[in-house]
Amino acid sequence: MRRHNTSMLFLGLRAGLLLALACGVVQAAAPARPAAQSPRASAPIDLTGQWVAIINEDWRWRMVTPPKGDYASVAAVMTAEARRVAGEWTAADDGSCKAYGAGGVMRLPLRVRIDWEGEDVLKLETDGGQQLRRLRFDTAAAAGAPSLQGHSVAQWERTLRAPGGGGGAAAQPDGGSLLVRTSNLLPGWLRRNGVPYGDKATVTEYFDRFKTPTGDEWFVVTSIVEDPVYLNGRFITSSNFRRETDRSKWFPKACK
Repeated sequence: MRRHNTSMLFLGLRAGLLLALACGVVQAAAPARPAAQSPRASAPIDLTGQWVAIINEDWRWRMVTPPKGDYASVAAVMTAEARRVAGEWTAADDGSCKAYGAGGVMRLPLRVRIDWEGEDVLKLETDGGQQLRRLRFDTAAAAGAPSLQGHSVAQWERTLRAPGGGGGAAAQPDGGSLLVRTSNLLPGWLRRNGVPYGDKATVTEYFDRFKTPTGDEWFVVTSIVEDPVYLNGRFITSSNFRRETDRSKWFPKACK
C-alpha cells in the first residue's frame, strides 16, 4: 500500500511514543483531572476547525466509486455473507447515504468541521453527505435510536512525561489523542460499492494531531471496524486531514 510522507511521519511519531516508554514516558487513558475542568477545558489537543481530507493512499477506491466486485484491500476480512450482500450492489445505488455512516465516512473525499457543542460534546460535520456526528464525553448519555452515525463515546488519552532530575515533581501532560468508540449503528458501507457492515458493528477511532516540518497542521484518524457478521477480522485504516484557515471551501452535498 502506498503511503504519503505525512502518513510515514505520523507512523514514526506513533513508533517514537512506544520507544519512549523505555525513557520515562508513559501513556495514560483518561487520567484524573480536576472536577471543575470539562472535557473542553482539559483537552490535550485542539481538533476544532475546518479540515480537508488528503487522499494519499487507496486513491482509486476513495476518490471514485470502484466497480462492482472490486474489494481490494478489504477482501481479506470480508465474510462470505459480506460478499453476497456486496454482490447485490448496482451502479444505481451509488451516492447512497449508507456510504456516509460512521464506519466509512472518514475515508471519503470531503471536508469536516469540528466544533464544541457545549462543554462535553464535540460536533463533527461533513460537507460530503451532510452528516453530523456528536462525540460525547458523557458516558451516561442515552444512545437513542440506531442511526448512520450511531452513538459515539469519546475520551481523551493523554501522554504523560515523567519528570527528570528527581525532586519529586509530578508527571506533566505532554499532548494526547482522542479516542472514540461508536455503536448503535444502522447498516452501512465500508466502501461506496456496497461492501457492508451491519447493525452489530462497532467503530473505534483514534484522532491524533501533529504538525509537518513546513508548519501545516494535520490530524490522522485511525479507524478500526469490527463486525461479527460481515468481517472475520478488524478492518483498519488511517485517513489524513489538513487544517484549512479559509472556511469558504465548504461545499455541502446531500447523499441519497
